[in-house]
Amino acid sequence: MIDITNNSKNLTLVAIDIAKKSHDALIQFANGHSVQMKIENSLQGYQRLWVECCKHASVVRIGFEPTADYHRNVAYWFQQQGAQCHLVSSLSCARAREMLYQTWDKNDRKDTSVIMYLLNQGMSRPFFDPLVHQTMDIQELSNTYHQVTIARTRCLNSLVNHNLTLYFPEAEQFFHNSRSEWFCDFLLKFPTPASITRYRKATFVKRAWDVIGRKQYKLQFLEHLYDIAETSIALPVDIKSVAVETYRIQLQRYIDLTRQRLALERKSEQFLSQRSDYKRLKTIPGVGAIIALIIIAESGDLCRFNHYRQYLNYCGFNLSALQSEQKKGSYKLSKRGNARLRYGYWLAANAAIRMRENSFRYKYERYIKINGRSADTKRKAYTAVAVKLARVAHSIVKNDVDYHGYHEVFRGDVNHVAVEAH
Repeated sequence: MIDITNNSKNLTLVAIDIAKKSHDALIQFANGHSVQMKIENSLQGYQRLWVECCKHASVVRIGFEPTADYHRNVAYWFQQQGAQCHLVSSLSCARAREMLYQTWDKNDRKDTSVIMYLLNQGMSRPFFDPLVHQTMDIQELSNTYHQVTIARTRCLNSLVNHNLTLYFPEAEQFFHNSRSEWFCDFLLKFPTPASITRYRKATFVKRAWDVIGRKQYKLQFLEHLYDIAETSIALPVDIKSVAVETYRIQLQRYIDLTRQRLALERKSEQFLSQRSDYKRLKTIPGVGAIIALIIIAESGDLCRFNHYRQYLNYCGFNLSALQSEQKKGSYKLSKRGNARLRYGYWLAANAAIRMRENSFRYKYERYIKINGRSADTKRKAYTAVAVKLARVAHSIVKNDVDYHGYHEVFRGDVNHVAVEAH
């Protein structure tokens, strides 16, 4: 993953400071001559820079910071021309800028010099292009699912904390989980207590019978709901008012986002079902269809990481500490990696720990054995399980094998554990 200093005498280095409309570029030829350019973010600008780079017959290596998504078009075009595209860390750029210029301020020309310095020192890594490696569709599926989920959660929070609080606060007790679709369908038809009590109880039961889906003791539930509506403390707004109309718009938006999320889940399962790494990942406890989608989308090809420590470093699961002579700091996660990947493994760890029997749950129980009431200990235990999940995921995909789980069998004393393979 990390390049060593390149001693090639036939290498042209190009440092590009990426921006939205134009890019600053610094070219360093193999003979030591340098050229500073400013190019527009267009095909003509890319071609002009490429012509300048190719004035000497040499290998071209281009380095840049990841900048939103603006760097991806640049990298793809230059890779198609035969250039080597490398990423330099934003943190490395910031530290190198302070070291070289003894100041924290920045400008485009200064940034190109900093990137060039890092390229010369070999402190860069090859750019992994999702389009070239055929993972862009997976990545876009994951990103869209993430955005739809965020929008759905915000809409839900608005409904619960604003609309229901004003128009039907007692109804919140029936909202048990975020996938209770019947709840929003019911509120869409009966948004306020007045929309319920305007009917007689028997009439309301008949009208709401098919709306709430299949439930045990449905008649008792609807009659109880009618009694709650009669004693509700909701604001007495007119059912035909603009306020209730906007309330229904929010309900419909939440229902639409829920359907979009379900459609994306089905699309992901259908699209990835034939991939070997997807099948392998789903054999791990706690890893379902969506978490496997996140792992593949954010990691790309896991086989490109030669060692699991490189993968943990990419995820931000590597340990680091601040130490100086007598002062010894405690080791903590660096978190200098892919945040969504860490989030995916954290979710998987939570799910695996809640399962009855697997090695991840056993690891968690060993961590909290001494001081299980401490929130800090539990957090460390969850993190340790997430790190183990990342190691296992890298191993099974690289070796192309399924996960072989274990049963933890407790016999007599809680300290005696027999581990048996499947």
